[in-house]
Amino acid sequence: MDLTTLTYLVPVAGLLALIYAFIKAQWINKQDVGTDLMAELATAIAEGARTFLRQEYKVLFVFVLIVAGLLAFANSGQAGSSWMIAVSFVVGAFCSALAGFIGMTVATKANVRTTNAARKGLAQALNVAFSGGLVMGLSVVGLGVVGLGGLFIAYDTLTDWDVAKVIGVISGFSLGASSIALFARVGGGIYTKAADVGADLAGKVYEGIPEDDPRNPATIADNVGDNVGDVAGMGADLFESYVGSIIGTMVLGSAFVAIPAFSEGGFGQLSAVILPLTLAGVGILVSIAGSFFVKTKEGGNPQTALNIGEFGAAGLMAVLSYFIITNMLPGAWTVGGTEYTSMGVFWAVVIGLAAGTAIGLITEHYTATGKGPVVGIAKQSVTGSATNIIAGLGVGMYSTGLPAIVLALGIIGAYTFAGLYGIAIAAVGMLSVTGIQLAVDAYGPISDNAGGIAEMAELPPEVRERTDKLDAVGNTTAAIGKGFAIGSAALTALGLFAAFMQQAGVENIDVANPKILAGLLLGAMLPYVFSAMAMGAVGRAAADMITEVGRQFNEIKGLREGTAKPDHERCVAISTQAAIREMVAPGLLAIAAPVLIGFIDKYMLGGMLAGVTVSGVLFAIFQSNAGGAWDNAKKMIEGSITVDGKTYAKGSEAHKAAVVGDTVGDPLKDTSGPSLNILIKLIAVVALVIAPLIA
Repeated sequence: MDLTTLTYLVPVAGLLALIYAFIKAQWINKQDVGTDLMAELATAIAEGARTFLRQEYKVLFVFVLIVAGLLAFANSGQAGSSWMIAVSFVVGAFCSALAGFIGMTVATKANVRTTNAARKGLAQALNVAFSGGLVMGLSVVGLGVVGLGGLFIAYDTLTDWDVAKVIGVISGFSLGASSIALFARVGGGIYTKAADVGADLAGKVYEGIPEDDPRNPATIADNVGDNVGDVAGMGADLFESYVGSIIGTMVLGSAFVAIPAFSEGGFGQLSAVILPLTLAGVGILVSIAGSFFVKTKEGGNPQTALNIGEFGAAGLMAVLSYFIITNMLPGAWTVGGTEYTSMGVFWAVVIGLAAGTAIGLITEHYTATGKGPVVGIAKQSVTGSATNIIAGLGVGMYSTGLPAIVLALGIIGAYTFAGLYGIAIAAVGMLSVTGIQLAVDAYGPISDNAGGIAEMAELPPEVRERTDKLDAVGNTTAAIGKGFAIGSAALTALGLFAAFMQQAGVENIDVANPKILAGLLLGAMLPYVFSAMAMGAVGRAAADMITEVGRQFNEIKGLREGTAKPDHERCVAISTQAAIREMVAPGLLAIAAPVLIGFIDKYMLGGMLAGVTVSGVLFAIFQSNAGGAWDNAKKMIEGSITVDGKTYAKGSEAHKAAVVGDTVGDPLKDTSGPSLNILIKLIAVVALVIAPLIA
């Protein structure tokens, strides 16, 4: 097989992912929705999610047109770029938005069908929930590979540009994906946490009813939020990491084009450029294969089934990577006095896969129900809200240690084996099985929705017990997914950082240089200001939600008694309006900051990239893990715990303290924390895109 054939086969793998996703979506649609009330609730959730996306995409449509126009104007006539970077930007934005839309649409169909399947048994419910997540995962990787592969073929075939210019223009695809991802994560996060905090406080604390009680006006908005934040938002996040890691590696691989060893055999001069796309294409097939192993018997453990599929896919990908890399790359080659080997590149990929798995497992330890850190928070809740919050903050801070060590060892190991190209290809390795990783992650909010529908539809207790079992596993998979997303963001950002240095002609980052040190400090500051903006937005929106829920309980006669229905639509409107209004400022900050600094001094921008990456990764880990630990500590108490011979359960003072802690942690783990992943990658992508203009 020659390189041309291989290049054309990569988008074919993406098309296979989309075809299989379509087949799974059709299968989900054929499943029974259950009772009329269940169908009514599911329709309300789906309509709320569609309303939010329509409003969000209207704003983003204007944003995309403006940025595309600016990109076309700034890059027109540039020797190292082209106005067609605007085309790449629009395609990237469209693919990212489409992936989120597909995933969210199917998730809102899978939730009620998971509930109905749980009426029959746990195994059937797991199958429906995981299938819904798989559609999201395969849509992300399919659209990513089709978009990138298609643009590469088009530019390489229709123009006479050299490979460096082709890849530089394609980098606009990553910018489009990053821009949509940031707004989707921030907007979706604000939406979901405004509704969740409102439902928790107004329901559990003030009214003494469950958050999913049908009398609670914020329940539908809360369930909508699971879809727009945790499904569409996470999908956009990993879509951005996925394409960013591939593009960063392609840029660094272009440095090997003129090396004689590449032109003498194998797949030719562009082998190192096409390798990340090839790994991504094979990763799609591996993810599909892994999905067939996610099955459990009645009474089995859903976590075991998900782990077999996910870790099995990672292991198979490691084996296949050996044959792909050793066949595509020369045995050895030298650049700038540094010797590279195909085996070195392979070990870098393995390091990426291992680092992603390790960070996920570490995250599980700090956030999973029954583990020491979460048990400690639950016990501290006995003495009140203050000790609960102190314990949660401590867990979040401790949880940064091991992931930082894993990332540090991964970076050193990947660089030792294959230089900067090794760091970038390690990110590709970590993300190569994104299809099944995202499926496992998206399974969580679908299961959470299923439990909410079971509660609101007043189904028998055994149905809620089954959905709660799925949801408990979903909380762990969501926490692992967030850890995976943060780890992949770190390596992706480093790969993009290295690509920026190559494109902009930045030889090194010397912290003794005052401008670089200033950029370093400004970059380290950005995650804190960005998080403050997101947290403030959640607080304001949640206050509006709590006020509205209180008003309905006071003014709608019979609501407390359950003889009257709440006005769900008003709560959905509050979350939607707040999210659209509040997402703009953080998004503009992320895009404007690197542009402003870059045109002041390119070395200062390099310092900013270093600062925002280090600060953002650690702050994201802290926020995500603290929030996840608080959430599961609350769930432990709801299942009852015994401390010093006394049992505490729902409604106890310890439970109320845990609800407060969970409420504090909610915007940390679902809004500001996950958004930082995108912040650090978006700033790196913006720097890469403007590199030809400031070189």
